[in-house]
Amino acid sequence: MEELLTVAAVARRIGVAPATLRTWARRYGLGPSSHEAGEHRRYCASDLAKLTLMRRLITAGVAPAEAAEQALAHKGEVKVEKILKTFEVREDVVAAIVKAANSLDRNFVESILRKDIEKYGVIDSWQEVIVPVLVIVGDAWQETGTGIEVEHLLSETITAILRERSKQLKTPLNSRPVLLASVGEELHCLALHALHAALAEAKVDCHFLGARTPLEALSSVVTRSAPPAVFLWAQLSKNGDPKFFRDIPAIRPAPRFILGGPGWDRDQCGDVAFADDLSLACAQIKQALGA
Repeated sequence: MEELLTVAAVARRIGVAPATLRTWARRYGLGPSSHEAGEHRRYCASDLAKLTLMRRLITAGVAPAEAAEQALAHKGEVKVEKILKTFEVREDVVAAIVKAANSLDRNFVESILRKDIEKYGVIDSWQEVIVPVLVIVGDAWQETGTGIEVEHLLSETITAILRERSKQLKTPLNSRPVLLASVGEELHCLALHALHAALAEAKVDCHFLGARTPLEALSSVVTRSAPPAVFLWAQLSKNGDPKFFRDIPAIRPAPRFILGGPGWDRDQCGDVAFADDLSLACAQIKQALGA
Protein backbone atom coordinates (compact mmCIF):
# COMPACT_ATOMS: atom_id res chain seq x y z
CA MET A 1 0.00 0.00 0.00
CA GLU A 2 1.17 3.54 -0.75
CA GLU A 3 2.42 5.55 2.21
CA LEU A 4 0.12 8.43 3.12
CA LEU A 5 1.49 11.42 4.99
CA THR A 6 -0.12 13.87 7.39
CA VAL A 7 0.00 17.65 6.95
CA ALA A 8 2.65 17.87 9.68
CA ALA A 9 4.82 15.18 8.07
CA VAL A 10 4.71 16.83 4.65
CA ALA A 11 5.43 20.23 6.18
CA ARG A 12 8.57 18.84 7.83
CA ARG A 13 9.75 17.16 4.64
CA ILE A 14 9.52 20.21 2.40
CA GLY A 15 10.36 22.83 5.03
CA VAL A 16 7.19 24.94 5.28
CA ALA A 17 4.66 25.55 8.03
CA PRO A 18 1.50 23.39 8.14
CA ALA A 19 -0.50 26.60 7.76
CA THR A 20 1.27 27.23 4.45
CA LEU A 21 0.16 23.83 3.15
CA ARG A 22 -3.43 24.61 4.09
CA THR A 23 -3.17 27.96 2.32
CA TRP A 24 -1.80 26.31 -0.83
CA ALA A 25 -4.61 23.75 -0.72
CA ARG A 26 -7.29 26.42 -0.32
CA ARG A 27 -5.86 29.02 -2.71
CA TYR A 28 -4.29 26.90 -5.44
CA GLY A 29 -5.85 23.46 -5.07
CA LEU A 30 -2.55 21.84 -4.02
CA GLY A 31 -4.10 19.61 -1.39
CA PRO A 32 -4.36 15.85 -0.97
CA SER A 33 -5.54 14.17 -4.15
CA SER A 34 -8.04 12.14 -2.15
CA HIS A 35 -9.74 13.36 1.01
CA GLU A 36 -12.80 11.82 2.57
CA ALA A 37 -15.09 13.93 4.76
CA GLY A 38 -14.49 13.48 8.47
CA GLU A 39 -10.97 12.12 8.05
CA HIS A 40 -7.60 13.79 8.47
CA ARG A 41 -5.89 14.98 5.31
CA ARG A 42 -3.35 12.52 3.93
CA TYR A 43 -0.87 13.21 1.13
CA CYS A 44 0.37 10.55 -1.29
CA ALA A 45 3.75 10.45 -3.11
CA SER A 46 2.49 12.39 -6.16
CA ASP A 47 1.04 15.08 -3.87
CA LEU A 48 4.41 15.35 -2.13
CA ALA A 49 6.20 15.70 -5.48
CA LYS A 50 3.89 18.56 -6.51
CA LEU A 51 4.34 20.35 -3.19
CA THR A 52 8.12 19.91 -3.34
CA LEU A 53 8.13 21.42 -6.81
CA MET A 54 5.90 24.27 -5.63
CA ARG A 55 8.27 25.21 -2.83
CA ARG A 56 11.38 24.87 -4.94
CA LEU A 57 9.93 27.05 -7.69
CA ILE A 58 9.06 29.73 -5.13
CA THR A 59 12.59 29.43 -3.73
CA ALA A 60 13.88 30.00 -7.25
CA GLY A 61 11.88 33.24 -7.48
CA VAL A 62 8.81 32.06 -9.38
CA ALA A 63 5.55 33.78 -8.34
CA PRO A 64 3.36 31.49 -6.17
CA ALA A 65 0.45 31.44 -8.63
CA GLU A 66 2.72 30.46 -11.52
CA ALA A 67 4.57 27.94 -9.34
CA ALA A 68 1.24 26.36 -8.36
CA GLU A 69 0.19 26.12 -12.01
CA GLN A 70 3.41 24.31 -12.90
CA ALA A 71 3.19 22.08 -9.84
CA LEU A 72 -0.41 21.04 -10.57
CA ALA A 73 0.54 20.12 -14.13
CA HIS A 74 3.52 18.09 -12.96
CA LYS A 75 3.47 14.31 -13.12
CA GLY A 76 6.09 11.91 -11.77
CA GLU A 77 9.25 12.81 -9.89
CA VAL A 78 10.58 16.31 -9.33
CA LYS A 79 13.33 17.12 -11.86
CA VAL A 80 15.52 19.75 -10.27
CA GLU A 81 17.32 20.43 -13.57
CA LYS A 82 14.12 21.87 -15.03
CA ILE A 83 13.78 24.25 -12.11
CA LEU A 84 17.37 25.44 -12.50
CA LYS A 85 16.61 26.72 -16.02
CA THR A 86 14.74 29.60 -14.39
CA PHE A 87 18.03 31.14 -13.15
CA GLU A 88 19.47 33.88 -15.34
CA VAL A 89 21.11 36.40 -12.99
CA ARG A 90 23.80 35.31 -10.48
CA GLU A 91 22.18 37.40 -7.73
CA ASP A 92 19.12 35.22 -8.17
CA VAL A 93 21.29 32.15 -7.71
CA VAL A 94 22.66 33.54 -4.44
CA ALA A 95 19.17 34.34 -3.17
CA ALA A 96 17.86 30.91 -4.16
CA ILE A 97 20.71 29.09 -2.39
CA VAL A 98 20.17 31.14 0.78
CA LYS A 99 16.46 30.34 0.77
CA ALA A 100 17.06 26.67 0.07
CA ALA A 101 19.72 26.49 2.79
CA ASN A 102 17.36 28.08 5.31
CA SER A 103 14.83 25.43 4.37
CA LEU A 104 17.52 22.74 4.83
CA ASP A 105 16.99 21.65 1.22
CA ARG A 106 20.44 20.15 0.71
CA ASN A 107 19.57 18.47 -2.60
CA PHE A 108 18.47 21.72 -4.16
CA VAL A 109 21.58 23.57 -2.92
CA GLU A 110 23.77 20.83 -4.40
CA SER A 111 21.99 20.98 -7.75
CA ILE A 112 22.27 24.76 -8.02
CA LEU A 113 25.96 24.80 -7.09
CA ARG A 114 26.89 21.94 -9.41
CA LYS A 115 25.16 23.66 -12.30
CA ASP A 116 26.86 26.98 -11.55
CA ILE A 117 30.33 25.44 -11.19
CA GLU A 118 29.87 23.45 -14.38
CA LYS A 119 28.95 26.60 -16.28
CA TYR A 120 31.32 29.17 -14.75
CA GLY A 121 34.13 27.17 -13.13
CA VAL A 122 35.23 26.90 -9.52
CA ILE A 123 36.93 30.29 -9.17
CA ASP A 124 34.03 32.32 -10.52
CA SER A 125 31.41 30.33 -8.63
CA TRP A 126 33.41 30.68 -5.41
CA GLN A 127 33.83 34.44 -5.72
CA GLU A 128 30.46 35.34 -7.22
CA VAL A 129 28.11 32.83 -5.54
CA ILE A 130 29.55 30.74 -2.71
CA VAL A 131 31.30 33.52 -0.76
CA PRO A 132 28.27 35.89 -0.94
CA VAL A 133 26.03 33.05 0.27
CA LEU A 134 28.34 32.28 3.19
CA VAL A 135 28.48 35.97 4.13
CA ILE A 136 24.68 36.31 4.10
CA VAL A 137 24.14 33.16 6.16
CA GLY A 138 26.92 34.07 8.59
CA ASP A 139 25.60 37.60 9.08
CA ALA A 140 22.10 36.26 9.75
CA TRP A 141 23.45 33.95 12.43
CA GLN A 142 25.43 36.74 14.10
CA GLU A 143 22.43 39.09 14.09
CA THR A 144 19.84 36.62 15.34
CA GLY A 145 21.86 34.02 17.22
CA THR A 146 19.96 31.30 15.36
CA GLY A 147 20.59 29.28 12.23
CA ILE A 148 23.94 27.72 13.08
CA GLU A 149 22.58 24.45 11.68
CA VAL A 150 22.03 26.21 8.35
CA GLU A 151 25.63 27.41 8.25
CA HIS A 152 26.98 23.97 9.15
CA LEU A 153 24.82 22.14 6.61
CA LEU A 154 25.75 24.65 3.92
CA SER A 155 29.49 24.37 4.67
CA GLU A 156 29.37 20.57 4.60
CA THR A 157 27.43 20.60 1.33
CA ILE A 158 29.88 23.01 -0.32
CA THR A 159 32.84 20.99 0.98
CA ALA A 160 31.44 17.77 -0.47
CA ILE A 161 30.92 19.36 -3.88
CA LEU A 162 34.43 20.85 -3.93
CA ARG A 163 35.98 17.54 -2.89
CA GLU A 164 34.08 15.83 -5.66
CA ARG A 165 35.39 18.42 -8.11
CA SER A 166 38.99 18.05 -6.94
CA LYS A 167 38.89 14.32 -7.70
CA GLN A 168 38.15 14.91 -11.38
CA LEU A 169 41.79 15.73 -12.18
CA LYS A 170 43.17 14.00 -15.29
CA THR A 171 46.64 14.19 -16.80
CA PRO A 172 48.16 16.76 -14.40
CA LEU A 173 50.70 19.19 -15.78
CA ASN A 174 53.00 18.92 -12.71
CA SER A 175 55.00 15.80 -11.85
CA ARG A 176 55.49 16.83 -8.20
CA PRO A 177 52.26 17.74 -6.36
CA VAL A 178 51.69 21.14 -4.79
CA LEU A 179 51.15 21.06 -1.01
CA LEU A 180 48.00 22.60 0.56
CA ALA A 181 47.44 22.82 4.32
CA SER A 182 45.64 24.69 7.10
CA VAL A 183 48.34 25.16 9.73
CA GLY A 184 48.46 24.79 13.49
CA GLU A 185 45.06 24.22 15.08
CA GLU A 186 43.25 25.81 12.14
CA LEU A 187 39.90 24.09 11.61
CA HIS A 188 38.65 26.42 8.89
CA CYS A 189 39.64 25.00 5.53
CA LEU A 190 36.66 25.59 3.22
CA ALA A 191 38.71 28.09 1.22
CA LEU A 192 41.45 25.46 0.96
CA HIS A 193 38.95 23.00 -0.52
CA ALA A 194 38.00 25.67 -3.06
CA LEU A 195 41.67 26.14 -3.99
CA HIS A 196 42.13 22.37 -4.34
CA ALA A 197 39.12 22.14 -6.66
CA ALA A 198 40.21 25.18 -8.69
CA LEU A 199 43.71 23.75 -9.14
CA ALA A 200 42.29 20.39 -10.22
CA GLU A 201 40.27 22.27 -12.80
CA ALA A 202 43.56 23.84 -13.97
CA LYS A 203 45.17 20.35 -14.11
CA VAL A 204 47.41 20.97 -11.11
CA ASP A 205 47.97 17.95 -8.84
CA CYS A 206 48.06 18.53 -5.07
CA HIS A 207 48.74 16.90 -1.74
CA PHE A 208 45.85 18.12 0.42
CA LEU A 209 46.60 17.90 4.16
CA GLY A 210 43.52 19.81 5.29
CA ALA A 211 42.83 21.14 8.79
CA ARG A 212 45.13 21.20 11.83
CA THR A 213 48.37 20.42 10.05
CA PRO A 214 51.32 20.54 12.50
CA LEU A 215 54.82 21.69 11.61
CA GLU A 216 56.14 18.12 11.79
CA ALA A 217 53.69 16.94 9.14
CA LEU A 218 54.53 19.86 6.84
CA SER A 219 58.25 19.23 7.22
CA SER A 220 57.84 15.54 6.47
CA VAL A 221 55.79 16.07 3.30
CA VAL A 222 58.09 18.81 2.02
CA THR A 223 61.17 16.65 2.59
CA ARG A 224 59.67 13.53 1.06
CA SER A 225 57.81 14.98 -1.93
CA ALA A 226 59.72 18.23 -2.73
CA PRO A 227 56.63 20.23 -3.75
CA PRO A 228 57.21 23.11 -6.19
CA ALA A 229 54.78 25.27 -4.19
CA VAL A 230 53.34 25.21 -0.66
CA PHE A 231 50.11 27.05 0.14
CA LEU A 232 49.42 27.62 3.84
CA TRP A 233 46.02 28.81 5.13
CA ALA A 234 45.38 30.51 8.49
CA GLN A 235 41.97 31.95 9.31
CA LEU A 236 42.80 32.86 12.91
CA SER A 237 45.81 34.91 14.03
CA LYS A 238 46.77 32.34 16.69
CA ASN A 239 47.52 29.90 13.88
CA GLY A 240 49.42 32.23 11.54
CA ASP A 241 52.86 31.51 12.99
CA PRO A 242 55.86 32.21 10.67
CA LYS A 243 57.49 28.99 11.89
CA PHE A 244 55.27 27.06 9.46
CA PHE A 245 57.35 28.32 6.55
CA ARG A 246 60.60 29.41 8.24
CA ASP A 247 61.32 26.19 10.15
CA ILE A 248 60.75 23.84 7.21
CA PRO A 249 63.90 21.82 6.30
CA ALA A 250 65.78 23.27 3.34
CA ILE A 251 65.51 21.30 0.10
CA ARG A 252 66.62 21.82 -3.49
CA PRO A 253 64.91 23.14 -5.43
CA ALA A 254 63.28 25.27 -2.73
CA PRO A 255 59.47 25.41 -2.89
CA ARG A 256 57.60 28.69 -3.31
CA PHE A 257 55.63 29.44 -0.13
CA ILE A 258 52.31 31.25 -0.53
CA LEU A 259 50.15 32.38 2.40
CA GLY A 260 46.37 32.78 2.43
CA GLY A 261 43.81 33.86 5.02
CA PRO A 262 43.51 36.77 7.48
CA GLY A 263 45.44 34.98 10.22
CA TRP A 264 48.89 36.01 9.00
CA ASP A 265 50.69 39.15 10.20
CA ARG A 266 52.02 40.72 7.01
CA ASP A 267 54.72 42.62 8.86
CA GLN A 268 56.11 39.35 10.22
CA CYS A 269 55.74 37.55 6.91
CA GLY A 270 57.00 40.20 4.54
CA ASP A 271 59.42 37.84 2.82
CA VAL A 272 56.65 35.46 1.66
CA ALA A 273 54.06 35.83 -1.09
CA PHE A 274 50.43 36.48 -0.15
CA ALA A 275 47.33 35.52 -2.10
CA ASP A 276 44.31 37.64 -1.21
CA ASP A 277 41.81 35.71 -3.28
CA LEU A 278 41.31 32.37 -4.97
CA SER A 279 42.21 33.63 -8.41
CA LEU A 280 45.53 35.08 -7.24
CA ALA A 281 46.37 31.91 -5.28
CA CYS A 282 45.90 29.81 -8.41
CA ALA A 283 47.92 32.24 -10.50
CA GLN A 284 50.86 32.24 -8.06
CA ILE A 285 50.90 28.46 -7.80
CA LYS A 286 50.80 28.08 -11.58
CA GLN A 287 53.64 30.62 -11.82
CA ALA A 288 55.69 28.48 -9.43
CA LEU A 289 55.10 25.55 -11.78
CA GLY A 290 56.21 27.60 -14.77
CA ALA A 291 52.76 27.20 -16.29
